[in-house]
Amino acid sequence: MNTRKRIGGILYHIIVCGLGLVMIYPLVWMVMSSLKETNTIFTTAGQLIPKKFTTANYATGWKGFAKIGFVVFFKNSFIISITATLGTVFSSACVAYGLARCKFFGRRMLFIAMLLSMMLPAQVLMIPQYLWYQKLGWVGSYRPLILPYFFAIQGFFVYLMINFIDGIPRELDEAAKIDGCSYYSIFWRIVLPLITPAMITASIFSFMWRWDDFLSALLYISESAKYPVSLALKLFSDPGSSSDYGAMFAMASLSILPAVILFICLQKYLVEGISTSGLKG
Repeated sequence: MNTRKRIGGILYHIIVCGLGLVMIYPLVWMVMSSLKETNTIFTTAGQLIPKKFTTANYATGWKGFAKIGFVVFFKNSFIISITATLGTVFSSACVAYGLARCKFFGRRMLFIAMLLSMMLPAQVLMIPQYLWYQKLGWVGSYRPLILPYFFAIQGFFVYLMINFIDGIPRELDEAAKIDGCSYYSIFWRIVLPLITPAMITASIFSFMWRWDDFLSALLYISESAKYPVSLALKLFSDPGSSSDYGAMFAMASLSILPAVILFICLQKYLVEGISTSGLKG
């Protein structure tokens, strides 16, 4: 039995490592290609390790376009991602607390509507939202990319926090009410500190989704100086003339660093936020 378990464990790890290498290979290929000379990237596509390493692509890509350095695009992405993340996490926590702890007419219907919104493809709402934002005069600015997230429009985060709040004993709320705390005080002093793992989990996902959001930026941002990184990368590829794929791969490699660093730093909170719900006994 011990031999069978050992063989099974070895096979399991071999299969998992093999699948992991298959999934990560495109990423590794992109990073390695950014260290090749631009004119040799596709002629040596089957060769992972460059024969001659060069960092010229990073220097070229960092200069940007039309006197707009790539640091501007990174700044734009940070503004959009951080602001929208703060808004969506706080608003989702407020809505989740209301649905989980407050009793009011129509609460169940609102909960069902939230679940239905999670099942609705974002592409269905794309045209109505664009027309709405155009009437408000928001097109061409960051407002369509930031302000809607301050109203808990992402049901996944609300649902995540509701499950986490449901795991917090209601006796804590009752004890706080006896001490004279209102719903607002209970939320700020008891619930909010206890759902920190869920809020960090939501922050990680929200930041990554906003950082990688290409379609929304393409719809609402027209001025190149306001482009986020996800949209600025397309400037390296010009179907009508030559494309600098080396610089594009170099900047794409740099663009994944914020999300990777955030994930590494907050990994333990991410696991805790997903695998647990509320307090452990």
